[in-house]
Amino acid sequence: MPTDDPRRPEPTASPDPRWGKGTRAHEERIFLEGARPRGSELARALRIFGECIKGFRTLHFVGPCVTVFGSARFGPDHGAYEQARHMGAEIARLGFTVMTGGGPGIMEAANRGAREAGGRSVGCNIQLPHEQKPNAYLDTFVEFRYFFVRKLMLVKYSYAFVAFPGGFGTMDEIFETAVLIQTGKIRGFPLVLMGRDYWRPLVDFLKGTVLAEGAIDAEDVERLLLTDSVEEAAEYIREYVGERPGLPRTPHRRSRVLGER
Repeated sequence: MPTDDPRRPEPTASPDPRWGKGTRAHEERIFLEGARPRGSELARALRIFGECIKGFRTLHFVGPCVTVFGSARFGPDHGAYEQARHMGAEIARLGFTVMTGGGPGIMEAANRGAREAGGRSVGCNIQLPHEQKPNAYLDTFVEFRYFFVRKLMLVKYSYAFVAFPGGFGTMDEIFETAVLIQTGKIRGFPLVLMGRDYWRPLVDFLKGTVLAEGAIDAEDVERLLLTDSVEEAAEYIREYVGERPGLPRTPHRRSRVLGER
């Protein structure tokens, strides 16, 4: 769709800081409170299955994706917003669909960049308070009750992951993805950390403490790309993903050592 599509209102300039602070449905909270009557548990299992089916049906034809993580609190006046917008455009130019949580901030920026570059833009989000709305740059949007179903969808349809500065939610997504890569549940999937100054303390902790104590292997850190360059991140994705069936055709050259550039 063109970027000036009148059916899509312009998003608010400043993301609501309450985004993600609560849900209008208490389903997940009740689910996590412990055992319930067996009939209730069966009904809940069926609802979870239904959410999975909804996600599969909605996202099956969106095309191979690259998922962009990042804070919902950074508006257009934040430097990371414009960088994420640029990243979304570069991902679209590689032939991938940009997938995000569908909200404001970094998510909006990446979706916006994808649409402005003529690419596809997808949002995949948890249910939020009534006043919260998906951003205005989505071609496809699907919403879930359960965080774990939402995270499943963000990973299942993506072949690379780019994390911009963010809070607990972003770090949760980074580490869950890193564990899946570490354990071989997903293979050959690049994970990029955008923002050297922001992520450097975390990477230093991983190298200086977690790796030093033997809790992870060196390759678990080396496979992370820490960079400030959108172009470098896009080239890293291009090189690392390579030519797989059903993916955009990209040069497959993995001659560079993985890790920080």
